[in-house]
Amino acid sequence: MPLVSMRQLLDEAAKGGYGVGAFNVNNMEQIQAIMEAARETQSPVIIQASRGARAYSQDKYLFHLMLAASELYPEIPLVMHLDHGNSVETCKSAIDLGFTSVMMDGSLQADGKTPATFDQNVEVTRQVVELAHQKGVTVEGEIGVLGGVEDGHGAGGSGHVTDPAQAVEFVAKTGVDALAIAIGTSHGAYKFSSKPDGSVLKMDVLIEIHKRLPGVHLVMHGSSSVPKDLQDVINQYGGKLKPTWGVPVEEIQLGIRNGVRKINVDTDSRLAITGAIRKVFIESPEKFDPRDYLKPAREAMKKVVAQRMTQFGQAGHASDYAPISVEEMKKRYAAAAAAAAK
Repeated sequence: MPLVSMRQLLDEAAKGGYGVGAFNVNNMEQIQAIMEAARETQSPVIIQASRGARAYSQDKYLFHLMLAASELYPEIPLVMHLDHGNSVETCKSAIDLGFTSVMMDGSLQADGKTPATFDQNVEVTRQVVELAHQKGVTVEGEIGVLGGVEDGHGAGGSGHVTDPAQAVEFVAKTGVDALAIAIGTSHGAYKFSSKPDGSVLKMDVLIEIHKRLPGVHLVMHGSSSVPKDLQDVINQYGGKLKPTWGVPVEEIQLGIRNGVRKINVDTDSRLAITGAIRKVFIESPEKFDPRDYLKPAREAMKKVVAQRMTQFGQAGHASDYAPISVEEMKKRYAAAAAAAAK
């Protein structure tokens, strides 16, 4: 199956009332873990790479690893997505490389740290939408600012919750396919000091945005659940993680019932991998072959990803529809633009 349009995956998810996990990658083992989980659960999947991942692995390595995944798992609808593009140029570089979806995070300025104005956000996102849709590529935008920092990206602190009225205006002015919103989640492992309630996780804001934008695909960032059992494995084998809580799966499922179609997960994968590697190092200190610790790390991540795919509802939906290529999406975007211009 060719790499497919994220717009198609999210449209189908909306029809089926489920969410699709978007899992971050930096290397081969992570991609393999995601694809094995997708095959095991028969799930469509979004693999995403941040600017940090692209720099770490080098674009060509990462692109061809993801391309190989589409060839080795032809039955799995696969989207290659740029996570947190910081500029029009960054998004264009991903589009030119062959990504089928990009995120223009105009909520922050190009440094990836300083909050941008609403008008700045609209302008850069609109430019990316115009550029991407000409190539059949999906665009995710963001309104509001998430807290925390991950991969060097983020404003830190507690962020800024999305204003529902601004969300409506932003979608109208940019034409984005998907909208990431800030509802109190944050990047990184240290999201909450206790299980979050309505005072910190603003699900009421999400529900209000969905009511105002029922046809728009919403995105939850910073949505790793940071399970205690994964933390415990790390600490059991020499780690020093402080107690922390992530986004409860039941809250993500509430979001899915209210328009969330893409759920970003990264920290959970990192925790699973790190715990598995630490376990090998402590229990088998004589081991020195990277395969001896990367294989269990890959398996640990696969289990977490498969669990999330089932919890998000995407399991079993890989063969529901024929894939739409970016070439076909280019025609559809052009037709929609022509109709809007009349």
